[in-house]
Amino acid sequence: MKRTILTLFAALALAFAAPTFAQRSHPGSGPPPGRGPGGESGMPASHADTGGPHADISHRSPDDVLSHNSAIAGKIKALTGKDAQTACSGFKNIGQCVAAAHVAKNLDIPGGFDALKAKITSKDAMSLGKAIQGLTPNADAKAEVKKANKQASDDLQETSS
Repeated sequence: MKRTILTLFAALALAFAAPTFAQRSHPGSGPPPGRGPGGESGMPASHADTGGPHADISHRSPDDVLSHNSAIAGKIKALTGKDAQTACSGFKNIGQCVAAAHVAKNLDIPGGFDALKAKITSKDAMSLGKAIQGLTPNADAKAEVKKANKQASDDLQETSS
């Protein structure tokens, strides 16, 4: 009985391990035929790397995006009334900055964008949702974050094409 269970366990281990061994790359060989330089994902390079034309720019630094994208800089200026570089300084990524700009405008935040930015980018930084709760307690913070993230995503997609 123990021998049967042990044999069954070994067979299962080999069955699950075999595909892993088959997928290993071999030194000195390029990608398999039909596979571009996108790596192990099997996706074309424009989708697999972060620098291609279809890359998701929402996670890139504000300085990086704003230096190459005047359209999004214009949107940020329209939303905040400030130069985009100034408005986005201190934010981790451009998506966070654009979403905060939308929230400030959508909710007419007391103290405006600057008050919201201060809560998000200070040394005691908080999430956008917590910042909304702190500045406008009657707002549905979760819904507002979702709405602003969608608006930011749409803006970034529209301006990167």
